[in-house]
Amino acid sequence: MSEPIALTKITVIQKDTPNKIREAYIGGFSEPLVFGVHGGVKQFYGVNPEVEYPSTLDYIVSAAGG
Repeated sequence: MSEPIALTKITVIQKDTPNKIREAYIGGFSEPLVFGVHGGVKQFYGVNPEVEYPSTLDYIVSAAGG
């Protein structure tokens, strides 16, 4: 088995539990990624945040498509 090419250190901080807002700090980058809910995901969880952010699903889909 080969050695890993890279390992990534990621810290996720829950900022607003009821509204599903999280910040992900990725090693080597100063600005966090902000995750939250919007649209159908917001309705699914039954929350109404003041600010809508992309969900984790949005990031997964965009990463796979890129």
